[in-house]
Amino acid sequence: MKTTTTGTRERIVRATSRLLQRQGYEGTGIKQISREAEATLGSVYHFFPGGKQELAAEAIRHGDQEFAGLLRAGLGAADDPAEAITACTRLLAEALRASDWQDGCPITSTALETVGRAPVIEQAVGEAFTHWRAIVEDRLRTSGLGADDSRELAVTVVNTLEGAELTAQITRSEEPLHLAGKHLARLITGYR
Repeated sequence: MKTTTTGTRERIVRATSRLLQRQGYEGTGIKQISREAEATLGSVYHFFPGGKQELAAEAIRHGDQEFAGLLRAGLGAADDPAEAITACTRLLAEALRASDWQDGCPITSTALETVGRAPVIEQAVGEAFTHWRAIVEDRLRTSGLGADDSRELAVTVVNTLEGAELTAQITRSEEPLHLAGKHLARLITGYR
């Protein structure tokens, strides 16, 4: 067991993120988080005195950063923004397959289970979506698209990626992501 304070907190957040991603908010308990993180219950409550909601919000922020990293990697894989979007869908498909279809969007299940009931979680989810759209929007703007088109396309890209990733996870197939990438690329090309 690791003993550093920073290490313990990070393990708790990572374990929570993974469990929420795979089991959802309602299916994940503090005791299970404690066991998965190899941390005491006291440590969990020490770092997250607000309990499960506070911890879930932090885990969503962690998931936000992971997904943002994947987006940046995909969007940076090609000069052409249409090709970059298909690189994103390939990366998403590869990651989903590598997890045996377990690790889809890091926030979807928690967001759906807590909407309207947990404002701190809802805020973290909203911030994550805003962050992801900003990453896509910035990439589109640097490729020469106008501000309004970039903003609107970024919303469409993130929404489409979310739906395609969920469908791919449920069907255990990369095809929904590959098709989404193909059609998003065509859409982006139409704006250039």
